Order: sequence, then C-alpha cells, then structure tokens
Amino acid sequence: MNVLVTGSSRGLGKAIVIEYAKHGYDVIINYNNSKDKALELKDYIESNYKVKALVIGCDISKEEEIDNMIDEIYKEFGHLDILVNNASIALDQDFELKTKEDFMKTLETNLVGTYLLSKKIGLKMKEAKKGNIINISSTNGLETTYPESIDYDASKAGIISLNHNLANYFAPYIRVNTICPGWINTDMNKDLDEEFIKDETNKILLGRFAEPEEIAYLAYFLGTDKSSYINDSIIRIDGGVKR
Repeated sequence: MNVLVTGSSRGLGKAIVIEYAKHGYDVIINYNNSKDKALELKDYIESNYKVKALVIGCDISKEEEIDNMIDEIYKEFGHLDILVNNASIALDQDFELKTKEDFMKTLETNLVGTYLLSKKIGLKMKEAKKGNIINISSTNGLETTYPESIDYDASKAGIISLNHNLANYFAPYIRVNTICPGWINTDMNKDLDEEFIKDETNKILLGRFAEPEEIAYLAYFLGTDKSSYINDSIIRIDGGVKR
C-alpha cells in the first residue's frame, strides 16, 4: 500500500506521512520549496520504518508539474492507493490591501491544485476500481471567518463543495472525505501574535491548539478499511468551540 501526501515536507503533511509510514505504507513526500526538509524526512522514515519513501518536488498550482509527479509515481509504484490533498498556502493580508493576484494564487494552489490532482489520480483509481482521496480543508471553510484570510477561507469552502462532487463521480470505487481542522501547532502558526493565540485558545473547549499528530491519525484512519463505510463526509476536528 502507498500514499501521496501533498505539501508533506513539514507541518501537518509531515505528521500524516509519518503516521502512514508507522503503519507500513510506502509514502510519497511532496514538497514545493522545502527540498532539504523533504530529504531529511525521507531519511528519517527509511531509517525508522521498513517502508520506501519517494521525494518529489511539485508546485501543485502548475498542471505540467502535477502531470510529471503523477508519471513519476506510477513509474515507480505502478499504482497509487491513497491521495491526501494537504498542500495549501495562506497569504493573509489586510482586506483593503489584498489583491486579485493574491486571491488567485491562493485559489490556484489550494482549490485548483486539489481539483487537478483528484481528477487525474482519481481517474486512474477509478480505472483500477479502488482508491481513496482525503482532502484537508479547514474550519475556515465552514463558518470561521477572517477578512484578512478571505481567499484562504473561500478556497477551503471550495474543497468541501469539491468533495461532494468527487464522491458522487467516483462512486462506488473511490471513497472521498474531507477533514476540517481548527488551529494546529505548526510552523505556519508559530509566529501568530501572542494575544491573538490567547484569544483563539479561549474559544476552544479543550483549551489548546491541536498537535499535528492528532489530525494525522484521523487522516490515516480514513485511508484504512476500518473506515470503509465513511464516504462523502466532512469531518470537523477542532477541540470543540464555545457557543
């Protein structure tokens, strides 16, 4: 069994890759800019688990690079069992200053990239009559809103809509589910203003941000046969929110 996790050289993607490797899956580590971190992760996985780790650079906002990555995966493994669409960017900016270019860059990576990967790999999975697609959205795609993140929020809401269409199109051969995490302790969030972190933490019933491993285990579970009847589901995992 093998799994491609996009944007997996660090953060949540890294935790997901490690979770699958721990359970004996061969893993494809995708990076855009962090090649050194991706290679370090490959060495860590192959040193600690009896699995193969393949590293592929790909900017998922570019269709040609997606095609090249898919060709390399199928040349190496002959098939792909699980796709985890994790890669995303956030270009937070004051609402008044956010440009069309900012908005489009976020959509092209977070939403269009997820669509292209799901379509191209999903069609191969459909031909093989088996496969699993797991998308990483966000509570920002549900009802959590931040005007400075309007492009990010829209992209994550789009993934939820995309999930329903993909699940319907690829049924009954491919299960498609989406995870919507709340705040996570990752590098992306480490530089947030301390007062902002305090305010956001106070909104969480469990009183803390999630650890990446807590989200990663759900991503792993959805890829296993133990979740065989979970399909077209949008799963919120945010520690609970005060009402």
